[in-house]
Amino acid sequence: ITMTLEEIHGQENTMENADRVQSAGAALEELLIAAKKQDYLTVGVYESAKVMNVDPDSVAFCILATDEEYECDIALQIHFTLIQAFCFDNDINVVRVNDIDRLADLVGADETGEPKDAHCILVTSPSANPWKDPALDKLSVFCEERRSVYDWVPTITLPER
Repeated sequence: ITMTLEEIHGQENTMENADRVQSAGAALEELLIAAKKQDYLTVGVYESAKVMNVDPDSVAFCILATDEEYECDIALQIHFTLIQAFCFDNDINVVRVNDIDRLADLVGADETGEPKDAHCILVTSPSANPWKDPALDKLSVFCEERRSVYDWVPTITLPER
């Protein structure tokens, strides 16, 4: 079997992309755990919208989670579109995750023990003293690389439990 240079290069890119997406998933998990310990997470679509409205400079990263419910929920899709537009306007990296249950596990439950609405999660950082985290840096580089190939809201897969 002979392959063209483009085919060989294409296969290499696919492998590299799979590795990048996997390492981005691990970085996202690290970031969520670290941000939760620091109390730098805002969980929920409405809670996130409030933070974006009141203190947009504090938003460091945005995660949008999709599931079967998302496909049928027009209001949620509109919220996502507005959140993405806000993030683009304010140079905030935004990613999608397809495993909302895993995200909900990572961010924890609310005071009543109910899982939080993990459809939208913001990682925030006080403007006066910005939080530095290696996982956040890795994800910023990943998002920048994806934008260079016109993937504006890349999808990240979280590592298996």
